[in-house]
Amino acid sequence: MIDAAIQNRLKRNRFAAIGRAGLDLYPEPAGAKIEDAGRFRSDVGGSAGNIAVSLARLGSSASLVSPLADDPVGRFTRKTLDRYGVDTSLCRPVGGDCRNTLALAETRSEDCEVVIYRNGAADFELSEDDVAKIDHDTVGAVIATGTALAREPSRGAVLAAFRQAQAAGTPTVLDMDYRRYSWESAGVAQQVYMQAAGLSDILVGNDDEFGVAAGARDQGPFLARDLAADRTAIVIYKMGKDGSTTYAGEDVIETGIYPVVAQKPFGAGDAFMGALLASLADGVDLPDALRRGAASAALVVSRDGCASSMPDRADLDAFMANTTPTASNKGA
Repeated sequence: MIDAAIQNRLKRNRFAAIGRAGLDLYPEPAGAKIEDAGRFRSDVGGSAGNIAVSLARLGSSASLVSPLADDPVGRFTRKTLDRYGVDTSLCRPVGGDCRNTLALAETRSEDCEVVIYRNGAADFELSEDDVAKIDHDTVGAVIATGTALAREPSRGAVLAAFRQAQAAGTPTVLDMDYRRYSWESAGVAQQVYMQAAGLSDILVGNDDEFGVAAGARDQGPFLARDLAADRTAIVIYKMGKDGSTTYAGEDVIETGIYPVVAQKPFGAGDAFMGALLASLADGVDLPDALRRGAASAALVVSRDGCASSMPDRADLDAFMANTTPTASNKGA
């Protein structure tokens, strides 16, 4: 079901995650609107940062590869990642007007607003020199999030990182993570995503993201299937409350969700990716790894915060033992 060479490399259980990390602020108490908040709780955030935290909480070794602003917010980001057990030795400090992402996110299941500031984003300063420092003699996979493809020089650096990984026999993983406001146009996003997909061993995206890559939302499911038939070893098409469809060679795997009372709509994708990869690294077969990813996603949306809500292994095991997943509502 999974290529043996990919499975063996993943078992190294060491990951390098490329992409954004920054400061998250959550209005308190939970349920408060941003404009009504009297205080905010801080945490680290950003897709690559959250994936790295998820991996570390589940016992994997995770390094973040991302420039961090040489200012108090950048240092907060680094120190918080360190506290979660993420290796930040490949996070180069950058000065000038570069700033880490700032996100204000409401803990609300309905009418939830998330405000993200990306002015002069430090992570877009990622260079080919940064990714050349990834140690392919030890790393089990290189992960990139789609936001890192949205601007140069980060875009070229990610593509270079994937080519270097391929040459070294290191599996490549792309979480498409499409954020419209970061791209010049949907047309550019389509071209770049297709280029990156051709360099990816594991590709994960949702309806909107595959739709952008295909050029039309209704063509996304067909693109996911075709990419799996062409080159990409594992393609995971996420459908929110309807679960996911995974293509792995000739196998098609339908995975449901774990029903919870959602506290917020964000963080699920990062939790899913972290648990999926950590489980594969532990030798769990693909269907069970997908279920563990779905369970981790459910736990995170049922809790306050994002990085701080990532489960550890015991937490995840206990939740799965006491919660019955739904059947997938196949849509791809």
